[in-house]
Amino acid sequence: MNWTDFASWGRRVADWAQDYHLTVGERPVRAQTKPGDMLTALPETPPEQGEGMEAIFADFEEKVMPGITHWQHPRFFAYFASNAAAPSVLAEFLTSAIAPQCMLWQTSPAATEMETRMMDWLRQSLGLPGEFRGVIQDSASSATLAAVLTMRERALNWQGNQQGLAGQPTLRIYCSSEVHTSVDRAIWVAGIGQANLVRVPIKGDWRGMNPAALEAAIAADTAAGLQPAGVILCVGGTGTGATDPIADCIEIAQNHGLYTHVDAAWAGSAMICPEFRAYWPGIEGADSIVFNPHKWLGAQFDCSAHFLKNADDLVRTLAISPEYLKTHGHDGIINYSEWSVPLGRRFRALKIWFLIRTYGLEGLRQRIRNHVAWSRQLHDALAQEPDFEIVTPPMWSLWTFRYAPKGASDLDALNLDLVNKINDDGRIYLTQTRVDGALVIRFQAGAFETTEADIMLAHNVITEIARGQN
Repeated sequence: MNWTDFASWGRRVADWAQDYHLTVGERPVRAQTKPGDMLTALPETPPEQGEGMEAIFADFEEKVMPGITHWQHPRFFAYFASNAAAPSVLAEFLTSAIAPQCMLWQTSPAATEMETRMMDWLRQSLGLPGEFRGVIQDSASSATLAAVLTMRERALNWQGNQQGLAGQPTLRIYCSSEVHTSVDRAIWVAGIGQANLVRVPIKGDWRGMNPAALEAAIAADTAAGLQPAGVILCVGGTGTGATDPIADCIEIAQNHGLYTHVDAAWAGSAMICPEFRAYWPGIEGADSIVFNPHKWLGAQFDCSAHFLKNADDLVRTLAISPEYLKTHGHDGIINYSEWSVPLGRRFRALKIWFLIRTYGLEGLRQRIRNHVAWSRQLHDALAQEPDFEIVTPPMWSLWTFRYAPKGASDLDALNLDLVNKINDDGRIYLTQTRVDGALVIRFQAGAFETTEADIMLAHNVITEIARGQN
């Protein structure tokens, strides 16, 4: 294939993509294949000669698509949504076509300056103060790693990168048990060590960090000769939507001179709605905040918005500027590769621009508000069923439940079997988690094209399959 054939194939793929999104709700949500099916379908050796696009595309439809779990399905209620709104997909198409490398201002001036503007648009949409500046990372995991590295360097007076960690004070990072596993990985990669990630007890319906316990943990570590370095807070944790008391925890951290990072990867999108900002009072005091427009906002994966109160700390931690990466003759420019762990960077800002211009903030707000309202409607309906119990209350559009018929002895096994049967059925897709050791089933609404009817169908599916398995 060459560029003279591209347009005709581009039109064919565009038609296929449109049809896919319009009809994806007719497919089973989760892939119905068995482990090894795709591997078996692929030849063990690469072809020596090129093949025509007709054969390649036919294999895509016949071999690949049966093994795809449909994240754009309107009844995808598992994990968190990874959305792909139509204008975002078009923007990604254009990004792929021009294929810019956006590591420096001079390598992609338009991309760099659009990233600056789009991050400020997002800052305004969340109601964050003007002092915050932003960078688009690939994922919240990368933003959290960057934050942990910054915590480390600040605590070690910027000597960690230069001298290594041998002989340095033992650093301590604080979080709750509800944070994402990316926090653990960041601790590993930063060389701080799992043993020095302090899990602070939680309390309350929000399952958030206990501020008194945080204060006590910091005091105990200081007395023991250890060096507190930072606090990682959670707004909308993956399991249950757990949310720390942001204002109280940040105040404690500031009193001890500790850097604070807030992981709002999923729930941060909801903060474009002013009424939901009560979940993170005091957020303006944070040093670092991350949320993923590629989850609930509608942007194509990958796209993670990382806000910084003092970007200089991050740049001081990550920036390396050999001569070949310098831009001479231009003062005051931003090279976003100095704000990220990778040097290479994609043109992620374009899809945010397309997305916000297409729907406007109010259009995006209405989708989020609908998801929250409809999810709570389902919650209320299931709460009325005598053989079901709500385990954790709605946090935005996320809550947990379990099937608990009278006389059942092993509820963990019963509910694991139930969630597997629901997913094998194919009409909806749910995932499980554990709450205080008990296995429960999660529900979250966030697919870009989901409707009230899609969400309420879940009630029928859940109750029908649960009662049919007895």
